[in-house]
Amino acid sequence: MTQAKIICRNVWKLYGPEPKKFLTAHGGNPSVAAVKEAGYIPAVRDASLEVHEGEIVVLMGLSGSGKSTLVRCLSRLIDATAGHVEFDGQDLLATSDKEMIELRRHKMGMVFQHFALFPHRTVAENVAFPLEVQGVDHETRMAKALEIIDLVGLHGRGDYYPRELSGGQQQRVGIGRSLAVEPDVWFLDEPFSALDPLIRREMQDEFMRLQSTLQKTIVFITHDFDEAIRLADRIAIMHDGVIEQLGTAEELITNPATDYVAAFTKDVPRSKLLRIQTLMGPADDDAEGEVDGAAKVAAVARQILNAPGPVRVVKDGQVVGSINGTQVANALFEND
Repeated sequence: MTQAKIICRNVWKLYGPEPKKFLTAHGGNPSVAAVKEAGYIPAVRDASLEVHEGEIVVLMGLSGSGKSTLVRCLSRLIDATAGHVEFDGQDLLATSDKEMIELRRHKMGMVFQHFALFPHRTVAENVAFPLEVQGVDHETRMAKALEIIDLVGLHGRGDYYPRELSGGQQQRVGIGRSLAVEPDVWFLDEPFSALDPLIRREMQDEFMRLQSTLQKTIVFITHDFDEAIRLADRIAIMHDGVIEQLGTAEELITNPATDYVAAFTKDVPRSKLLRIQTLMGPADDDAEGEVDGAAKVAAVARQILNAPGPVRVVKDGQVVGSINGTQVANALFEND
């Protein structure tokens, strides 16, 4: 496993008078009842996670679950009440405001739901803006901006103004601007949620294309499980400021840690998510035909359901188990 780029340990964010004093008085871990009785708003409660280099971690939860607040604590756009946040081995909570500004300018990229483009600046000028803030000369930053414009699929539109672009194109400008500083870590807070479904799908495809090229470390917020499944290496589900579970989409579906996670993932289409090797049983000498253990159930369900008996499951050319129609049917219709 690659090394952790971001380490978050026991992070709290309480809103109210003297929250640090309140936490200390309760041993650093007050109950929900105690927090609410004292009149505090518990935006994030005792959150811990690691994001590894090159990994996409998606934060999910309903509105008010704390996911956006947690991302702002990770980037120190707001200060956590308590806990530990580390970026490339650097303790962010002990970092000065000036040092944090430099970190954000050079190592962090941020994209939010609202594009916040400068209407009076061209696409190229919008993309180049972070480099302008860094003091990069005009010729160099504009040359870099044109490279990025090509990268995000806006070739030939450098001289356009935001008002001349579609919503999806404007979002690409926002993404391009966040990439201008070549960040080590990319924070994206529901960047596609304001887009129409077809454009949203296109932007997800574009995002994955960019990630395959750039291999960024990414924290991505969404409330859409289908989007999370498409994009995430791991998913953290939040509820009332708590990370209920962190794992792969398949782990969340097959082994929910809490009743809340089970309810949250109840309607997720299992056939498009579960792999054959997750469902298979021991190898069967009577099995006929074969399927790849890494294949999704939906991709090979017809073959297995139509087979007269069990089917061999192979991985790297070796038989690793077998699967039958009953196992596939149970996976497909478990929630019915």
